[in-house]
Amino acid sequence: MSTTTAAPSGAYRTSLGLAFGVGAGALWGLVFLAPELVRGFSPLELAAGRYLAYGVISALLILPRWRALRQVLTHRDWLSLFWLSLAGNTLYYILVASAVQLGSVAMASLIVGFLPVTVTLIGSRDRGAVPLRALLPSLLLCAAGALAIGWQAIGATTAGTELLGLICAFGALASWTAYAVGNSRCLARLPHLSAHDWSLLTGVVTGAQALLLVPIIALIQPQHAPAEWLHFAGVSIGVAILASICGNALWNRMSRLLPLTLVGQMIVFETVFALLYGFLWEQRWPQPLELLAGAFVLAGVISCLRAHRGHGAPATHADAEQRATG
Repeated sequence: MSTTTAAPSGAYRTSLGLAFGVGAGALWGLVFLAPELVRGFSPLELAAGRYLAYGVISALLILPRWRALRQVLTHRDWLSLFWLSLAGNTLYYILVASAVQLGSVAMASLIVGFLPVTVTLIGSRDRGAVPLRALLPSLLLCAAGALAIGWQAIGATTAGTELLGLICAFGALASWTAYAVGNSRCLARLPHLSAHDWSLLTGVVTGAQALLLVPIIALIQPQHAPAEWLHFAGVSIGVAILASICGNALWNRMSRLLPLTLVGQMIVFETVFALLYGFLWEQRWPQPLELLAGAFVLAGVISCLRAHRGHGAPATHADAEQRATG
């Protein structure tokens, strides 16, 4: 016996997708606290620890459905999981850490902060997307927010940024842009897979990639006390559960409810929450320029929402898939 339920309205799906996007940003923002909690560990160790924990937990959670999933996954799907895991997790994290070490936090944050702009620009080319001219105010506001976030720190920096660090920062921008676009489109062509299962499969593949970092770390031979390793394990597992598993699941659910042009705007909440957590950790109030940056970012998202409402109910990738096959 089957039941028929009314399809959720466009406004409801937009609101729900927005809520999922904010939740994903809140959880992803916690990642920026990890280096402060375990300052004695390198970014390479943090990446390996986080993604090994992510892989193990994902494998345990997906094990009961593994046989059924294996039968529906194709060779193309596994290739997609490999490059999405590399672009959105492993390579992205290493590039960001390298950009910070070789250049500066301000330089890396400024360049990676343009993610909403790059993703939205690509999404504006999708069929049925909001015209780019309607998104221009939102793009300008987000760009202004990204500039304001890094301006204060850049103004306090006397040394020039290293060229290699700059290249790594642009590489991180390109890497996560490719992930956001590719992941949204993969979810569109795989309606038979839940967003949660896709997130767990990504975790399994990312964990396998993290295993390749272990021999490199062993060659470096890091010196840490047993208590430090225990603390490091706790932070890695916590970040893996909250940011990687729960955060990615929320992001994937959002990606099926919102068009790609709006998906790009949701990335800014990671920056907003990362700044908030940083202020709480440092026990200080934000500076005027930081408040201005937050205002620009929120205004950009609101402007993008209005553009979509004026354009009509936003068409998601899942909608396009149903129209193509139905």
